[in-house]
Amino acid sequence: MHPQPLVPEPPGDHAGPSGVAPRPEQAGDPGERPEPASWPALPEPVRDRIAELAAAAVAKLPNTDVPRQLRPVAKFAPAKRAKLGGAALLAALGESSQFRTAVIEWLREHRTDALDPNAAESVAAAAAAVLLGESGAAGRVRLVAKNAEENSLRAERDAALARSQRFEAELIQVRAELAEARASAASVRGEREGEVEKLLKRLREQGVQLRQAKDAAEVASAEAERGSSARAEEIAALNAQLARERQRVANEHKRAERAVADAEIARQSAREAREADEVRLALLVDTIDGAVTGLRRELALGARGARPADMVRGASSGLGQGGKIADVSTLDRYLALPNVHLIVDGYNVTKTGYPELALADQRDRLIHQLSALAARTSAEVTVVFDGAGVLSVPASVPRGVRVLFSDRGVLADDVIRNLVAAEPAGRPMVVATSDRAVADSVRGGGAHPTPSAVLVTRLSRV
Repeated sequence: MHPQPLVPEPPGDHAGPSGVAPRPEQAGDPGERPEPASWPALPEPVRDRIAELAAAAVAKLPNTDVPRQLRPVAKFAPAKRAKLGGAALLAALGESSQFRTAVIEWLREHRTDALDPNAAESVAAAAAAVLLGESGAAGRVRLVAKNAEENSLRAERDAALARSQRFEAELIQVRAELAEARASAASVRGEREGEVEKLLKRLREQGVQLRQAKDAAEVASAEAERGSSARAEEIAALNAQLARERQRVANEHKRAERAVADAEIARQSAREAREADEVRLALLVDTIDGAVTGLRRELALGARGARPADMVRGASSGLGQGGKIADVSTLDRYLALPNVHLIVDGYNVTKTGYPELALADQRDRLIHQLSALAARTSAEVTVVFDGAGVLSVPASVPRGVRVLFSDRGVLADDVIRNLVAAEPAGRPMVVATSDRAVADSVRGGGAHPTPSAVLVTRLSRV
């Protein structure tokens, strides 16, 4: 019993692809007929060739000749039809004799070269034999499979030879690198041996030096022991002398403290006896003559002491001690006079310069600016604020500024007038206020009034 071919033979008698009966030498005995090719065992090149031919034909065949499952494949683009629908096309060729016959007929009409079983190219010949269902198709398929296997083996052999050659080249390179590394290691070993020899030599030299240093240290230690007793005696003598000097200094310090206390008592007694006359005399002498220090030493006035502005009634300085002049340049000339006294109407100036601030912030800003001005001009500076409504006075004020707050029921304007009246005749005074009544009254007392705006401008340059 003959094996049934996967590709059925054409219907009717066993005529060839052209409808002519095979030649006697090809027909032979049906029992000895060669086995047709088996579709599942077709080599990939033959399958691809048949799928390509079927893909070219399926798009041109009528729908009646195309199985239903292949109609979507017929709509694929030509470039994708054989690649994506190849398996379906091969299955339909093997299952449907009608579809296979339609494909063969289309190929006979449009691709006559595709159905030549005797083509020179073995894959094309095997594909044509399988499509036509020739009995010699299996032999042609085996030939293609053998050629493909030989090509694969040949490619594997070539790849193996290429890998072998590459490995040999790498081995040669590795051997060269190994030889170079060995030579380098030998060179490094020689250098290291030389360095080790040098280090051993230096170690021996340092050992000799160490022994010499130990001997010298022993000698020094012996000398130190011999001199320790002498140094101990010297230290004891120095300590005794130091104790005597400390005792003498303590005695001198006590005598000096007693002398200072006696002198302070004497100065305090003299100061209390003639305080008012000395203050006015000192201010007058300062105004007339610049030799303040020499006269104070000659008259034994001692420390600066109180000023007339410190003794005005109707005002108190709290816890802190701190003109009409038309322009700033004139104000600077007056402030450069010896022993000048600058009296400032506090709130009148602050409300001219920075009224947007709270009263406490106005006072702080003005006092700090006046302190800087006093440091630059050496002028005596007194600022007077109205004491009404002041809840707390500053705990401390910058150096060089006298800060006064008018007492309850006393106006700051009256305090300014009293300050001017308390100064000796001839002392230069500048009163900063924009109050016309105050300016007129202090001008009569010998002071030079200046508007508040002029002083604000001058303070902005400090």
